[in-house]
Amino acid sequence: MTIDSTTVRPDRLVAELSALEVAQVLAERLMITDRDWHRLKSNRQARAQEQAATALVFLLSTQPEEALLRLQQACGWLDRSLSAPPCPTHGHKQPTPHSDHRSLEAG
Repeated sequence: MTIDSTTVRPDRLVAELSALEVAQVLAERLMITDRDWHRLKSNRQARAQEQAATALVFLLSTQPEEALLRLQQACGWLDRSLSAPPCPTHGHKQPTPHSDHRSLEAG
């Protein structure tokens, strides 16, 4: 099946989605993939965007506690109170209390 770009209108497609679905698309788009992890793990803008988008998904899913955790992480990236932990495959250092960990960000 092919889609004719002259008949597809993005504004119409978005209008047919719920707010939660739009947030899920945004969160998926901003998620740092395993492929980009080493390149973006310390990119404060990318990390804050990822966490804020995930927070919106939780908020719209009526999970305010999870949303708040993600918003706090986004703020931590922006105010520099968070930093990327060392890669678990490249050493034996333990993350500091002020660093986050990928497993905490799943969701």
